[in-house]
Amino acid sequence: MVWVVVWSVLVLGTLVGAFVLGRDLWRRFRALVAELQEASAVLGQLAEHASTLAEQAQEAERAARAAREAVLLPEPQESRDRWALLRAQARERRELRRERDRRTREGWRAYTR
Repeated sequence: MVWVVVWSVLVLGTLVGAFVLGRDLWRRFRALVAELQEASAVLGQLAEHASTLAEQAQEAERAARAAREAVLLPEPQESRDRWALLRAQARERRELRRERDRRTREGWRAYTR
């Protein structure tokens, strides 16, 4: 008779423990599903923002490409004028450098005489 009571208590304890464990697992599962739904919503918003940013990046790239082409492919006369200006500036710098070098050589010749 004592064994029947012991086994009955063990079986009832196991059933109560299984019920409590099952209820805890069910609550955690529902919380997980709720978090997954929220994460899905946030991921959807993120995808929308990413697509918007991708479109803006493509537009910026197109604008940059157009600007580069405008700079790289100027009008022929503008290019000639720009090159003439650059050559004139280089000529002036060259003349200034030659004059500075001439003065430096004359200064050194004064020391070596």
